[in-house]
Amino acid sequence: DEDQAAGMLTWPHSGFHVHTAVWVPEDDRAFATRLARYCARNPVALERLTYDRAAKAVTYRSDKSDGPTAGTETVDPLEFLARVLVHIPDKGHVTTRYYGWYANRPRGMRQKAAPTGADGPPAIVPARPLAPTEASRRWATLLQQIFEVDPLACPCCHGAMRIVAFITQTSVIDQILTHLRTHASREAHAGPRSPPSTRAPASRVASRAPRPFADAPPVT
Repeated sequence: DEDQAAGMLTWPHSGFHVHTAVWVPEDDRAFATRLARYCARNPVALERLTYDRAAKAVTYRSDKSDGPTAGTETVDPLEFLARVLVHIPDKGHVTTRYYGWYANRPRGMRQKAAPTGADGPPAIVPARPLAPTEASRRWATLLQQIFEVDPLACPCCHGAMRIVAFITQTSVIDQILTHLRTHASREAHAGPRSPPSTRAPASRVASRAPRPFADAPPVT
């Protein structure tokens, strides 16, 4: 809704990224299973977790060789349980949200529009396999399939837009967004405009008046 959209516009925006480097072949069920397990993995790996009963301490070993999460960490058992509980959502909390084609409203509309005698799920048309280089150029099409909005369509004339440049400087981005917000605020608070007048200004009427010829005889 409008309130939620206005609240999201106040968030610090750092851009977006469409990750298309990982592809799941249709016949590779083992790879699809590993990918699904990765998406639904536990917050901790039990094989890297040890508990010292004598010292009453929990030690967790990272699988990273460098970086801020590398090494091991030993904490109190209650502290470890408190950290794990942070990753468990509350009862009734929605952890998966569906938008665009997969949202509840579009799915309900498709079910109502489907013929009454249709049984079973609709036939799935396999997509044409794309090379990774070709898929990286189809980011606009992928966003349109998910959010049902063409990011390269002009919101005013609905014509096709093209990318001129990528702006990454924070100061320039702030200036552009400030200008757009100011312009939108002025249009929102502007009063109704009167219809255009069909009468030309006096100066233009005088300039369009016919002038007598210099050598024309006087009229009596």
